[in-house]
Amino acid sequence: MYVRVVRFTDVSPERIDAAVALIQESGPPPGVSSTRLQMLYDSDQGTAVVLQHFDTAEAMEAAARVFDAMDASETPGTRASIDTCEMQLDITPQ
Repeated sequence: MYVRVVRFTDVSPERIDAAVALIQESGPPPGVSSTRLQMLYDSDQGTAVVLQHFDTAEAMEAAARVFDAMDASETPGTRASIDTCEMQLDITPQ
């Protein structure tokens, strides 16, 4: 499993609400085959962290090309960092 971790700054409540609504309505953009999407929002700091999960490194790389081509107005804020990771541990208590 692979995870693309994107941190955003300058995130307002309106922009996060708009991003969530768009994703819930439309799903992922064409060319993005994520298996899971999580969005974390810190309203006090105006930051968000998006976790995009993929089955393969190739799927993550293909999605990165789609996201890199997106207009900044389609994101929840200013991209501050992007990490592309291979998951090493995932524990879900029963």
